[in-house]
Amino acid sequence: MKLLYQLNAAFTALLIIIMSVTAFFIYSLLLDILIQDQQDELQTNGNLILNFLYEDPSGRGKLSRLIESNDYKILIMDPDENSPLATNLPESTARSWASEFETKDEQKGLRKMNGENYVVSKLGYRFQGQEYLLILATPVEELQAIQSIFAVRMMIVFVIGIAIAILFSYLLTKRLVTPLSRLKREVKKIENRQFSEIKPVNASGEIGEVEQSVMDMAKELDQYIRSQKHFFQNASHELKTPLMTIQGYAEGVKDGVFEGDAADRSLDLIVKESDRLKKIVNEIILLAKLDSEDGIYNPVYTPIQRLLEDTKERMHFLASEKGISLNVTVEEQRQLYVDEEKMLQALINIVGNGIRHAASEVNLRAYEEDTQFILEIEDDGEGVPDELLPQLFHRFVKGKEGETGLGLAISRAIVERSHGTIHVSNKEQGGAVFRLIFPSSPSQ
Repeated sequence: MKLLYQLNAAFTALLIIIMSVTAFFIYSLLLDILIQDQQDELQTNGNLILNFLYEDPSGRGKLSRLIESNDYKILIMDPDENSPLATNLPESTARSWASEFETKDEQKGLRKMNGENYVVSKLGYRFQGQEYLLILATPVEELQAIQSIFAVRMMIVFVIGIAIAILFSYLLTKRLVTPLSRLKREVKKIENRQFSEIKPVNASGEIGEVEQSVMDMAKELDQYIRSQKHFFQNASHELKTPLMTIQGYAEGVKDGVFEGDAADRSLDLIVKESDRLKKIVNEIILLAKLDSEDGIYNPVYTPIQRLLEDTKERMHFLASEKGISLNVTVEEQRQLYVDEEKMLQALINIVGNGIRHAASEVNLRAYEEDTQFILEIEDDGEGVPDELLPQLFHRFVKGKEGETGLGLAISRAIVERSHGTIHVSNKEQGGAVFRLIFPSSPSQ
């Protein structure tokens, strides 16, 4: 069943239950209210008759006409004799009623007489030293008839109310569900990777928030799929080049095309390209593991001073070979919660990139800023070309003198696994600045 019909069915069922319970209680209370109202009216009429008797004791004829013309059952009786004095009841009924009322207490309530239920008001009064009873009654049947008429009207009102409520519910629910149905169609497009055909739903409230999340997810998926395609294309190219070189020179040596010194150079080139191929494969494997495996990354508390000094020591030979000086400045002695070996590899990749492009020096600096701890690696070279800045940390993106195009991508993956972020920018005076930003309080 569609959500629209489910919501309407649930609302209708709930509304019917609430209305039914309400109607039951109103119907039950209605008879009590009518009885109470009738009792009060009987009491009032009884007092009027008594006032008439007190004011005109001799007006017996008028009293008889008053009693006979009254809609209520009236009985005036002598409780001592249990005999009726005046009444609008049949004689046999009057005598039967007189025998029912033996006390002189003033009271009112429900009484069952001659097999019928009556609302009764009994008033005692004294006349010429004699005690008398004035009894007024009306059949409960009449009240039940009023109750039934009211119940029918109440049911008609309830049915109309329920119909109107269901109609409004349908309209409101349709307005709520329609964006969901449209959003479902857009999600189906995402499932089928039809990213260019996705259209906004323009919903509001929580559905609007869900729509925004879905659109963001679609955008991320589209970018991810594009980057994966780009990655495989670049990986194929990067792997194909050394493989073709290896194959070409190996076939040349085998067929005798290269002999003597040429064969030796060919073999050296095959070994060099094999090492390059091995490095690319290892870096691809490492990137895949950093993206998917938890066990490969084992963070511990590591002094930042030791990390930077180890980086300088491992890059000393490459820096000396190119005539580049490495400078380390630690302004705040802190510990980072990182995998020491992996973070060292990330720093080596970034520092190695700086050494290849620096003119004379590469500076490593650690300091605290606000609630963040920052590692800064800067060089005095030409900087990063503007067109490469947005995608420098993507896989197989490399500039001039780049190697595999995976080093900075690995560095970013390692920094992000350490709950940090990495950014690159160019200095105004020349050179590139890599900033590795970590939370000041290490998280586990």
